[in-house]
Amino acid sequence: MQGKAILVTGGAKRVGAAICRRLHAAGAHIAIHYRSSEQEALALQDDLNARRADSAAVFQADLLDLNALPQLVYSAVKKFGRLDALVNNASSFYATPLADIDEQQWHDLLGTNLKAPLFLAQAAADELRRRHGCIVNIADIHAERPMHGHLLYSVAKAGLVALTKALAQEMAPQVRVNAVAPGVIVWPESEAWTDEEQRRKIVAHTLLKREGEPDDIARTVAFLIQDAPYITGQIISVDGGRSVNL
Repeated sequence: MQGKAILVTGGAKRVGAAICRRLHAAGAHIAIHYRSSEQEALALQDDLNARRADSAAVFQADLLDLNALPQLVYSAVKKFGRLDALVNNASSFYATPLADIDEQQWHDLLGTNLKAPLFLAQAAADELRRRHGCIVNIADIHAERPMHGHLLYSVAKAGLVALTKALAQEMAPQVRVNAVAPGVIVWPESEAWTDEEQRRKIVAHTLLKREGEPDDIARTVAFLIQDAPYITGQIISVDGGRSVNL
């Protein structure tokens, strides 16, 4: 990945930051997108640039604003002179029981998890075709086995899985499009997920009987970008076997 440029949405922290670090360590230039995590994004940028000068840059954008998406891609290309890969990692996640769903939640969860990846792919298509690049979407194992009480999130990730396969058709043969579907990697930040007994029960459903690490996702993303020239339209679950043991 020496000299290649990669845009990672939601790259400032958690799994996104792990993806940025892994790809940077492989030699890539990293465009770190963030919406509100400015402090974390700048700290990551400084750390990566300390390791290799002028190899990382931050870009702020609200992915729900469709007008901001072409500008985000343009800014990344302008900074590094090229764009070789797009990692659609940014995501909203919270419970939406059927009785409580409203239109704002629909726009937010479908917007960040499905709409933004589509229109970012559209904005980046010409440059990715020029570079024979690739897209990696971060899906979820609950795209196929919905999470109870999280109806809209599950629907959005199911749409992202379908989008991944459809984009692989639309952008072939120049651009490969795949997705990674995490399982138990990093617990959500809301209080609803702080119960240790609930966490223990979830981990018990993994075949490996343990949580994964953000770098497990980052390694798989790096593999799909760097070492998988004949893989496209695929969804790789990185979940310790949980999806086959629910």
